Amino acid sequence: MNEIIVITTDALPGMQVAEILGVVKGSTVRTRNIGRDIGASLKTIIGGEIKTYTAMASAARDESYNRMVNEAIELGADAIIGARFVTSMIMQGASEMLAYGTAVKLHKK
Repeated sequence: MNEIIVITTDALPGMQVAEILGVVKGSTVRTRNIGRDIGASLKTIIGGEIKTYTAMASAARDESYNRMVNEAIELGADAIIGARFVTSMIMQGASEMLAYGTAVKLHKK
């Protein structure tokens, strides 16, 4: 497997962007589950973390991140700069997790 650097900044110490390959992204759409919703509704009464939703959000972030990285690898990128995550509701009970950034080729300064 290829190693790729993923950073949220636009600069990498000791490295310089040699070529911009373009925007790369990865997304996944997840839906809620009626069993989780019942548990979540009860949790709103007593408060606290809704662990099943935390786990679902974490899995969605991981999946969108991996898809973004795979797209960058296919382009032959050394790194993804300016990486970000965004989430949005697609419909009632379903949301998208999107990871995106700029795929680049690097060289040492």
